[in-house]
Amino acid sequence: MMKRREFFKSASVAAIGAAAATTLATPAIAQGTINWRMVTTWPKNFPGLGVGAQNLADRITNASGGRLNVQVFAAGEMVPGLQALDAVIDGSAEMSHGTPYYWQNKSQGLSFFTGVPYGMTSRELTAWVRYLGGQQIWDKIYDQFGLQGFLSGDTGTQAGGWFRNELTGVADLQGLRFRTPGLGGQVWSKLGASVTNLAAGEIFAALQSGTLDAAEFVGPYNDLALGFYQIAKNYYFPSFVEPGLATEVAVSKTKYQELPTDLQEIVKVCAQASYDDVASDMYANDPRALNALVNEHGVQVRRFPEEILEAGAKASMELIAEIREGGDALTKETAESFISAFNLLRTRTEGTDMPYLAAREKYIKY
Repeated sequence: MMKRREFFKSASVAAIGAAAATTLATPAIAQGTINWRMVTTWPKNFPGLGVGAQNLADRITNASGGRLNVQVFAAGEMVPGLQALDAVIDGSAEMSHGTPYYWQNKSQGLSFFTGVPYGMTSRELTAWVRYLGGQQIWDKIYDQFGLQGFLSGDTGTQAGGWFRNELTGVADLQGLRFRTPGLGGQVWSKLGASVTNLAAGEIFAALQSGTLDAAEFVGPYNDLALGFYQIAKNYYFPSFVEPGLATEVAVSKTKYQELPTDLQEIVKVCAQASYDDVASDMYANDPRALNALVNEHGVQVRRFPEEILEAGAKASMELIAEIREGGDALTKETAESFISAFNLLRTRTEGTDMPYLAAREKYIKY
């Protein structure tokens, strides 16, 4: 696993070279080749997510026989990470790779396609998007911005975050300066935390300087690379606000519709393959990274106190009620579709998967 300093050093070197190349990277169709630029919210070669974006670009390029060539720009190489979607909207790039809840300032409905506190697991989320109307509503939201969105990665249930001090209850959250985005960030705000969002590459410095008291990003695989263990040793599992987080690839809808039908299908199917591939990568490497964090870096793995879990559930239900009652029409439609699918899909998860896992935990030891 790459050390944090080496990881960001290599990212900086790559950024310098890519920045020089950016002036030459203009959209072109030459000799049957279509060149697209993918801007991402991730550092260069970032485990799981950044690598997943590069793999997706390579997969599209290879599957198309080079007819659609996708060049990847990491966060900061063309635009700052949290401006990636705007680069597609304004035409500076054809694709962005990030996660929908980063753009909740454009529509709160987008957060539902990343993850909802105490909401769907990743398998449930995929079922909603692919088979229970989620994609159609997502399309309506992104139509407003000239975009087409596809799921492109899956982290599974995330870690709850890194805290300087052990948590004993809700009182410890009052005024806590915490990096956490999306609807989950709004839940933590209801619990008393002072919430902000930062791109991956900015979090460590904010923790180190004391600007942040706590931070969550994804889980052990990413967090080990980001070096949070150097600042905070209390690592809480699992997250109750990010139960099955999805990333996206967002494409200029005009550019997408201009593609031949077979290339449109290649983009769609490669994004779907990437969603499943990233999920496997995260699942395989999270346990390895967690072992390193505990055994090599002295991290303390903890569970959230029951008081915080219960208060978080209450805050989550309050937040969803507020969205259903006070959101714009499209956000309300998104929430209603999500809730309908959630109530259906949880019967499968809780009636089949959970009893099996409980039995396995109780009886199977190798």
